[in-house]
Order: sequence, then C-alpha cells, then structure tokens
Amino acid sequence: QVQLVESGGGLVQPGDSLSLSCTASGISFIRYAMAWFRQAPGKEREFVAGISQRTGSTPYADSVKGRFTISKNNAKNTVMLQMNNLKPEETGVYFCAAEAGIVMSQLRFQSGYSHWGQGTQVTVSS
Repeated sequence: QVQLVESGGGLVQPGDSLSLSCTASGISFIRYAMAWFRQAPGKEREFVAGISQRTGSTPYADSVKGRFTISKNNAKNTVMLQMNNLKPEETGVYFCAAEAGIVMSQLRFQSGYSHWGQGTQVTVSS
C-alpha cells in the first residue's frame, strides 16, 4: 500500500522560511517522480515544484523560482521542499504527489499523479 506522509507545516511570518518533508512507503522510491502542489483557501490546487526520477530535473512554478528548492533523498524515501521568503498568499495546504514513469512534460499536472499525501497546512501571516 502506497503511503505519502507530509510534515513540517506550520504558522510563520512573511519573509520566514519553512521546510516541508514527505516520506513515502510502499513504493520503489527511486523510480518515482515527486512533486509538491498547494491549495489556497477557495482556490484550485496548483503545482509548486517537481523532481524527475530520470534526470533529476526540477521544474518550479514561476511564482516560487529562486525561493523554493525541491530535493529528493532516495536513501530515506523522502522528498523535501525548502521554502524561503514566504508570502501571505502562499498560505494553504501543501500536498506531496508521486508517480512512476511520468515524463517531464507532465510533471506540472495533477492528472499525472496517482499517489497523494493528506497535506500539511502552511500559514503565512503576521
């Protein structure tokens, strides 16, 4: 049974940093592309960052480029999202997603992922 468990969310002030983790079980982690999506209150879930299982390429949403970093630790079955200089509009639930065999062009799309975590709340507020 595939399980993705996110952690690391919380309440921070604008400009602060936060690191999220997602630990996977039940999959051959090295074969899976991983991604982070987020959903703000009243809005649709959107792509934040992904990492290809084949090339290690890391596409990002334009809004987070230069501030967020995604990384994958195959030995620990963990994908992390380091978020710096957080903004209030980035408040929301952050979800981890996993899929085997996904191609680079599909990394940004929710429909490409079969496995999802339950999400972790990130609140950016002064």
